Parts: sequence; structure tokens; C-alpha cells
Amino acid sequence: MIKTKWVMDAAHSEMQFKIKHLMITNITGQFTKFEGTVETEGEDFTTAKAHISADISSISTNNAQRDGHLQSGDFFDTTNHPKLTFESEKMERVGEENYKLHGILTIRGVSKKVVLDTELGGIVKDPRGNIKAGFTITGKINRKDFGVSFGTLTETGGMTLGEEVKLNISTEFTKQIEVG
Repeated sequence: MIKTKWVMDAAHSEMQFKIKHLMITNITGQFTKFEGTVETEGEDFTTAKAHISADISSISTNNAQRDGHLQSGDFFDTTNHPKLTFESEKMERVGEENYKLHGILTIRGVSKKVVLDTELGGIVKDPRGNIKAGFTITGKINRKDFGVSFGTLTETGGMTLGEEVKLNISTEFTKQIEVG
């Protein structure tokens, strides 16, 4: 079978997250430096082996003070854990263009199995002749499962930060090589 390598096109991709603040609103953040590859048999994404990483130091919530705090030991501990990583284990088709992406997410040195909803947006040839595959990946994780446990109580007894983190990744991969 022909093995195909796909490389993430960072210029046409984004990695975002949302978390509740004071339990009344969502704060959105993103990583601006990330990379990824996918290896498939031909163009069959049920055979995908994905490898994705993000530089924690590239976190952006549009607030420099908060971004600095997120990089500290209270949250991501960037000094000791500069990257988050995801390594897929399997891609399970659950619909015509929908999949469950099973894998290991590592944040702050803690690795946990996660299942992410994945939609294949399509495979097309761009104006330069490159073959592109587009995906939307969503899911939810509990930040405390990964050792990100900072949080204080409000004067009414509520939490300043929610435990659930919503993930939203939109990404394009460019077909690079085929090896038979």
C-alpha cells in the first residue's frame, strides 16, 4: 500500500480553546505556533497516524498579563513543559465525513487518552496544484486531569475558572510525498 505524508499548513490552520471565567462567560485563547503531520495509506484517513504539537509559549488570549500567568507554574509550566502534544491511536469513521479521533494528549507532562470529534471538510487541489485536506476537530477535556489545577473561589463561593476546556482546531494538511 502507498504511504502518504501530509504536513499541516499553519498559515491556514488555527488551534483554539475556550474556558469559563467566573462561570458566566468564556475566555478564548489560541496557540500561534504549532505543527503537525499525518501519515495515511493512500488518501484513506481511517488509517491516519497524526502527530501534532503546539509551543505553549505561543499562547495568546489577547491579554499579555494573563498569557504570562498561563505560562507560569500555576498553569502550563512552560519552563518545564514547553509543548503540548497529541499522538493519534486510531481514526474511527462514524459518518460519511465524520470521525472519532482517538489518541494521547500530553499537557504539562501528563498524558491522557482523549477522543476528539473530527470532520473532514474535503480534499481538493489548490490553485498551485497542491492537494489539501481540511479538518475541523472539536472536543472537551478537563484541565485538572492534566495537572492544570489553579483556581480560586469567588466571594460567593463559585470558581474563577471552569474545569472543562473546549477545543476547536481548524486545519489544512498538504499532501507531501507518497512512498510505495
